[in-house]
Amino acid sequence: MENNKINKDPMTVNEARFVSLAPHIRSNDTVRKIMLDVIIALVPAMIASVYFFGTRAIALLAVCIGACVFTELITQKCLKKTVQIADLSAVVTGILIALNMPESFPLWMAAFGSVFAILVVKECFGGIGFNFMNPALAARLVLMTSWPKQITDYISPEILKQGITTSSAAVDGISFATPLQIIASGDVTNLPSMGDMFMGNIGGVIGETSAIALLIGFVYLVARKVITWEIPVIYVATTAVCLFVLGIPMELIPYELLAGGLLLGAIFMATDYTTNPINKKGRIIFALGCGILTAVIRVKASLPEGVSYAICLMNLATPLIDKLTVSSAYGEAK
Repeated sequence: MENNKINKDPMTVNEARFVSLAPHIRSNDTVRKIMLDVIIALVPAMIASVYFFGTRAIALLAVCIGACVFTELITQKCLKKTVQIADLSAVVTGILIALNMPESFPLWMAAFGSVFAILVVKECFGGIGFNFMNPALAARLVLMTSWPKQITDYISPEILKQGITTSSAAVDGISFATPLQIIASGDVTNLPSMGDMFMGNIGGVIGETSAIALLIGFVYLVARKVITWEIPVIYVATTAVCLFVLGIPMELIPYELLAGGLLLGAIFMATDYTTNPINKKGRIIFALGCGILTAVIRVKASLPEGVSYAICLMNLATPLIDKLTVSSAYGEAK
């Protein structure tokens, strides 16, 4: 490109200033197409959540999606920005927030978390592509801090099948320990079968229990080239190795991997384009960090789960990782 042409056209100057290093990859993907693929990949998990947790799962999904989309619409109108709700990113955030809630979680609290995710974490930092951490996970952390009891009140699908409603379970004090809570207690005789672990017939947040549904979504996203395998696979593998090193018996490792939010977080939130590193080397470091932190939190901290904290901490480290792993221009002297 000739210098005089650049100087005459301010738009060309800006374009030239932000051109990335070669090779330059052209793609027909749009935000809407990518988000639609993510929604499709989440459909099995949503179906499983409704199957195991009933209409309450539908209510959580509807409230979180509605709150996210409405907040984005109002915020962008108030800021006189182009309304972008049609790109479906707010819908994806709402789905992920809902899937990170237990069946008994109050709907107004879920709506509060959804508003926080869009208003504070996303729009206050410039909108899609500028958020410093995954909005859905940020919302979960705020809700965990604000209402720790409510967000850890898990109801077993078996109890729900007996006709006990959320309200009556709360009155009677009926709750169900997740596999991670059982392992943390030291009494592993009450662990569910591996079949129940794979299918999702266990206690937990509505979107994390069915491993098979989440893995179907993973295969779809990889096949559609929306994500690559590196972050989810390295994340889960690193968690397994670190858990073993930290003293978790080998026979309990499968329970640690299938229980909790590990698969949900590794597949759908650690792979967020905005908040993970831009190159392959950086993504490997990111995934290793997520796995190490998850294992350390689960074994050494007071919480049986650590996925949300691990991913958010690594989100904050992403700019540093990008700086340390930036590629050199072709032909540049080392």
